[in-house]
Amino acid sequence: MSDTTIDTNALGEKIVNVIKTIYDPEIPVDIYELGLIYDVFVNEDYDVKILMTLTTPNCPVAETLPLEVEEKVKSLDEVKSAEVEITFDPPWTQDLMSEEAKLELGML
Repeated sequence: MSDTTIDTNALGEKIVNVIKTIYDPEIPVDIYELGLIYDVFVNEDYDVKILMTLTTPNCPVAETLPLEVEEKVKSLDEVKSAEVEITFDPPWTQDLMSEEAKLELGML
């Protein structure tokens, strides 16, 4: 067991904070609160993999949004590499939105 165990929780939190600066162009809520981020994996080599979805498969930002997530996450000093995988399984629904997002959009 090495003493250089990385604090994946702290890094995960930093990654989430970066992701929260990215907004869906059609909805004034960040993609994390929208529930578009399904999972964030960090391994001991500081490689990050993000599993995310889009509101619809023909989302106008289907090409650019994952790249923006990748670029912003890679900009963190601790992150060596970042990869975004898009999935539509399970498909996104409004149920995945945080209470905060629903409140913001007047759905509560």
